[in-house]
Amino acid sequence: MAKKIGVILSGCGFQDGAEIHESVLTLLALDRAGAEIICMAPNIDQRKVVNHHSGQDMDEKRNVLIESARIARGEIRDIAEVHANELDGLVMPGGFGVALNLSDFALKGPDATINPDVARVVGEMFAQRKPIGAICISPAVLSKILESTGIKLTIGNDAGTAAAINKLGCKHENCVTEAMVVDKNNKIVSTPAYMLGPTIKHVAEGIEKTVAEVMKMA
Repeated sequence: MAKKIGVILSGCGFQDGAEIHESVLTLLALDRAGAEIICMAPNIDQRKVVNHHSGQDMDEKRNVLIESARIARGEIRDIAEVHANELDGLVMPGGFGVALNLSDFALKGPDATINPDVARVVGEMFAQRKPIGAICISPAVLSKILESTGIKLTIGNDAGTAAAINKLGCKHENCVTEAMVVDKNNKIVSTPAYMLGPTIKHVAEGIEKTVAEVMKMA
């Protein structure tokens, strides 16, 4: 029977939603590994909308679930309806939407609040000792959800974000893009991806290793 792996998306586009390369690479790696993929996102408005050509904010509203459906080709669920007991593992691609839409980490750092359904699903997975893969900036949000648990994570080598993770009672380890950090005791796997870059081939290597480890633990 195929392992069921949830993928939490945060919109569509690295400046205001899910990082598209990271998301597609995650879906590809999971599909190649034979997983049954369950994409999910909160049914909420994005905190902001960015013109990805100019980099300027746009005066319009977009919905996180609807935008995430672009990446999932329409096969996506409202995260409010998803529970850990139907999953074998979970992966969170990055993108600024993780720190804007799934949380307000981009604004408040370690004092951030997390979308309640995102926090619930992650908390359920952790309590049930099911593996969680975190990519790019997602480990920082994971450290807030699982505050004071001592989990081991990486976002690469950004000193400020690493300090925030450590302040939250988790343990940051520096890591290159092509590698991952594995916390075997807590079943947490993380990789820097576009927190470091530099190109999609480097990001792909780290994500493929992360997904393989999540599948092995599931």
